[in-house]
Amino acid sequence: MKTHVVSADRPGALAQAAAVLRAGGLVAFPTDTVYGVGAHALLPDAVARLYTAKVRPEGKAIPLLLADAADIERVSRDLPPLAWRLIAAFWPGALTLVVPRSAWLPDIVTAGGPTVAVRLPDHPTPRALARALGAPLAATSANLSGQAEATTAAEVVAQLEGRIALLLDGGVCAGGVASTVLDLTVHPPAILRAGALDLAPLQRLLAAD
Repeated sequence: MKTHVVSADRPGALAQAAAVLRAGGLVAFPTDTVYGVGAHALLPDAVARLYTAKVRPEGKAIPLLLADAADIERVSRDLPPLAWRLIAAFWPGALTLVVPRSAWLPDIVTAGGPTVAVRLPDHPTPRALARALGAPLAATSANLSGQAEATTAAEVVAQLEGRIALLLDGGVCAGGVASTVLDLTVHPPAILRAGALDLAPLQRLLAAD
């Protein structure tokens, strides 16, 4: 399989990418942090292809990218009030929240676990793709598992050429660092990964809770 590379700004590029995703294919795209690669989250076979393309361990769950903040209610349950305060303060942006998963999600997305990681990116491309699908994107960084994250289309091609159907070239990702991950399923909430989000305002909000 050859990976097709098209400009994210080209007319029809988003529709082309959405069609690939609906058909169960994989698409890489720019985000506000690093390049991501995603599948239609409600198609288990497509999510399985994502694991294979990245050589990702099967027990490592895949995060979700949403079109709108309200979509978190479709993929999660029993959200604590703190979740909505964090969403109001930091979404869209570089904060990923780990929350109790909805039974609506295929088990392969969460690796059979009880939680799911979700984010509303501050970038129009992944949000437009999720909106076009009417479903979240099961998405992770566009690199082979354990290798360097990609901030340019060329870096994506270097690792994933022939492993994915389509790459939307959106130039250099402005963030350059993966998102910060906060687990809301434990008390007190735990920062699982320090990333692009400034920790100081996050810690202030958590301390005030």
